[in-house]
Formats: sequence, C-alpha cells, structure tokens
Amino acid sequence: MRNINLEIHKGEIFALLGPNGAGKTTLINTVCGIVNPSGGEILVDGYDIIKDFRMTRSLIGLVPQELATDVFETVWDTVNFSRGLFGKAPDKSFLEQTLKTLSLWDKKNSMIRTLSGGMKRRVMIAKALSHEPQVLFLDEPTAGVDVNLRKDMWEQVRLLKKTGVTIVLTTHYLDEAEEMADRIGVINNGEIIVTENKKDLMKKLGRKQLILDLINPLAEVPSELSRWTLDLNGEGTQLIYTYDSHKDEDGIAELLAGLSSAGISYKDIHTKQSSLEDIFIQLVKSS
Repeated sequence: MRNINLEIHKGEIFALLGPNGAGKTTLINTVCGIVNPSGGEILVDGYDIIKDFRMTRSLIGLVPQELATDVFETVWDTVNFSRGLFGKAPDKSFLEQTLKTLSLWDKKNSMIRTLSGGMKRRVMIAKALSHEPQVLFLDEPTAGVDVNLRKDMWEQVRLLKKTGVTIVLTTHYLDEAEEMADRIGVINNGEIIVTENKKDLMKKLGRKQLILDLINPLAEVPSELSRWTLDLNGEGTQLIYTYDSHKDEDGIAELLAGLSSAGISYKDIHTKQSSLEDIFIQLVKSS
C-alpha cells in the first residue's frame, strides 16, 4: 500500500473497486486491525485503530472473502457467540430478525458443515451484523451466491444504510457497485487512483455510443467519414460512433448528413451509455 488518503462518509455505501492483487483486501484488513499498518493514521468514527482498538473493533463488522467459522456449531450458536464476543447483551429478537432477513431462520439449528457455500456466506454476514456495528466491510460478499440471495443481501444493505450504518464493499460484480454505491473508489497497485461520487464519475468519464444498423454491410469505414470516431462491428453490419454526450456539439447531425452523402443507408439507430465497468477498465488501463 502507498500514499493511501481516503475519507469515507458516515452512512454512505462506498464501493472499492480494483483488479485482483490491487490491494483491496489488504486495505480492509488494515482498517479492521487484522494487518498492522506500517505508518500513517486510521480513524474510525474519530477513534484511532491502534490506541482505541477495543472501541474501533466494536464499531466494525467484517465479512471476509474466506469462509471461516466453526463447522460443528449451529447457525444460532455461532451468531449468538459472535455477539457475546463484543460484550453485547443477548438479544434474541435482533438475531432472529437478522437470520430471517438473510433467509437463514429455518436453518438456525443446522450445523454449519451441512450448509451450502451460499448459506455459509450468509452466516458470515449474520456474524458480522450480530454486534450491531456502525461500519460494515463486505469483501466480495456475493461471490458464489445465487441471484435471489444477492438481491436479499443488498436489500439488507439498504436497510442498514437507512439506520446510519456505513458500508464499504468490494465486488467483482460491477453492476452491483453501479446500483448500490453512493461513491466509488478505484485502487490499483496499492494506490487509490480515483475517488468520486458515482454519478459524477460516470458523468465525467462516461462515453456514449450511437449505433447504426446498416442495410448493407461495410468492409471498412469510408475515408470521407474519417473526421468522426467510427468503428465497425465484426460483421460490418453496425457502424458505431463514440462521442462525449456532455459536449454542446456531439456531431451526430453532421455524421448523419455525411452518411447520406456517402450513400450509406441504415435501418435502425440506437444509443448506449458507458457502464461503470467500461469506466473501471479505462481507469485501470491509464494508471
């Protein structure tokens, strides 16, 4: 890790994105006290993670990538025990609601070794929530989880946000980050290369494409159209114009006139907005 300077706002959902080996898990583990920092200062709700380690660890919940729990315990026992580890008084109604939200209530008396991988991951989330943390780290929480459970998990995340819980997540499902996050941070080679409000990031770096379905395929883009950024798809049946939708002059009217002059006809026209995945790839390539 190097030159990390990051502030995460209370009550927001912050998505930390980056390729494998970029430093996402190392950064999370350092904040959570699993990895010792070699320098600098890390504060959680104003408390130093070294000087006030008991307080900061009580404020944090972590769902790690690895499935690590006692396979011979029941779901209820392991979640209840996790709550007690943080000095929290027993609260059966809270734990019951947590298990129900994560679709685990009917498995509360099952040994963890009998559960599927997806259910074991749900147990990890329940354990992280058991002591009612104010900051929740989700490190690839939906890896290997089916679509319906992913939706259940994100509904739980939304409910937590409404109660003021700060959520930091890493995910390889960029559609999840695009849907869930308030802000996006991109890390590469141990360095934060951008931190931005999701909407501002997409507005700043997003590109739009005008896609024309051609009546007659083209072997190449005609030279008289070289002033525009044009590409052909593999079959030559689509002409793709990439442009900045935030500029006053997008050049579309002139392009259509140029196509007419070149004798190129099209049967359909539609647009495509850059996704967060497109922006992510662009940022990592340029870093």
